[in-house]
Amino acid sequence: MRESPQKPQKPLATAHAFMASAEIAREAAGWLDYLDGERRASRHTVDGYARDLRFFLAFLTEHLGQLPDAAALKALEAADLRAFLAKRRGEGLESRSLLRALAAVRAFLRFLEKKGLARTDVFGAVRAPKRPHSLPKALAIADARDLIDRDSRAGEAREPWVIARDAAVLALLYGVGLRISEALSIEHARAPIGKIDRVTIAGKGGKTRTVPAIEPVRRAIEAYLAICPYDLAGGPLFVGARGGPLSPRIVQLAVERMRGALGLPDSATPHALRHSFATHLLGRGGDLRTIQELLGHASLSTTQIYTAVDKTRLLEAYRNAHPRAD
Repeated sequence: MRESPQKPQKPLATAHAFMASAEIAREAAGWLDYLDGERRASRHTVDGYARDLRFFLAFLTEHLGQLPDAAALKALEAADLRAFLAKRRGEGLESRSLLRALAAVRAFLRFLEKKGLARTDVFGAVRAPKRPHSLPKALAIADARDLIDRDSRAGEAREPWVIARDAAVLALLYGVGLRISEALSIEHARAPIGKIDRVTIAGKGGKTRTVPAIEPVRRAIEAYLAICPYDLAGGPLFVGARGGPLSPRIVQLAVERMRGALGLPDSATPHALRHSFATHLLGRGGDLRTIQELLGHASLSTTQIYTAVDKTRLLEAYRNAHPRAD
């Protein structure tokens, strides 16, 4: 079957109009071609950068009272960049979009700086908008159980050992609270199976912690090992279809398939299982400090944000734990 012919795309050099001197407009078009060609950026990325740059040059035209040229770009001050961010903020842009706009402008001016047409040292005096701290939503307990249950995958057109492997990885995320990278870093020789009810891992910053592995997690790993066709001795616990190290992307794709099969929201991700681990523990009366240690957080404040519990429960935890709470 032949693929449907695609509509010819407009050349990048003529797809975007810029309010700037002829020289800067040409350089802007050349920069987009550079991103699309040599850098092989996606069309979505190129279009986004072009849109941000168009807004910036239009702002400068109004702000300076003339089309910006090389002299104007080399004379830019931090106050000019702050004014641009303030204007875009006033137009409704959120911090994430402002960060992208600032990155686009910096990248373009760096491109011009190499040709002696701009300067970028001015960005050092501009405080970037704070990146929004978004966390995955915790799954309902029943949904988390379904997601890690091997039987939920019955009927999938994949080898049984692969299904068992995915279930074991997800069991570690929800049952032990590991990150994907931490679960995939476990060596076969250190697997929590049989009477070994804990696992030692290296978390962020190389910080090592030992966490308990409950029996359902151990059983899931044992079920995977019992039918894995590869010799795992001396290597990682989890391997891909060809026997090499398992990629985190494979785990993400497995969860995406399960989302559709179970009717779960897009927020149901591998990392959401770790988030659910902490949230469900806290909801059942778990101690904040213990959960902090299990997750490998350097500070308690990180755990408070990560678990996203209500203020009433946090206050109760402090009253129960702080020596001056009476």
